[in-house]
Amino acid sequence: MRKELPYFNIENSFGGNQTWFRDPMMKLGGCAAATACDACINMALNDNKSHLYPYDELNKEEYIKFCMTMKPYLRPRFGGIKTLGMFIEGLQEYFKDVGERNLKLKEYPGEMQSKEAASEIQRQIDNNRAVPFLLLKHKSPNFRYFTWHWFLIVGYEKFENDFYVKIATYGNFHWLSFHELWATGYKEKGGAIMIY
Repeated sequence: MRKELPYFNIENSFGGNQTWFRDPMMKLGGCAAATACDACINMALNDNKSHLYPYDELNKEEYIKFCMTMKPYLRPRFGGIKTLGMFIEGLQEYFKDVGERNLKLKEYPGEMQSKEAASEIQRQIDNNRAVPFLLLKHKSPNFRYFTWHWFLIVGYEKFENDFYVKIATYGNFHWLSFHELWATGYKEKGGAIMIY
């Protein structure tokens, strides 16, 4: 069983790309703001939530402006946006300021069982909602590129003995084993945020 969300492209980029930012702090630590923006753009395009994206066009320049609009809500800081609660607080403030009253955010922390988290992610994707995800540290070198980083889960593929997720980050997509991704090997964990 496999499902991939319809997702936006900007030029040759799959979604937005943090490396486009001209603001040095955003380029270095703007992944939470970029992830929030990408989730809002996808809901604006595919979920009748056009008020979440304030521009008429979707191109590189407008994307950079949008991320700078999101910066005060999820600003880069020392240590980063390193908890699910910080992300939720910032995105809820943005929702409030643009008049979004119906969307709710719920955290699924990394201490949860991976099967339970995978089931909820599958449910979210089946309901056409991308899932913001925070990966802090990971003991496997296979996930080095994604550590201390926010990204979006935009699809899944379910196998008999595994569950893969399609993630969008830095203008590309990657398929990762969710159970391996979830099992970081560290006490300090990130997790997923569901948007209802």
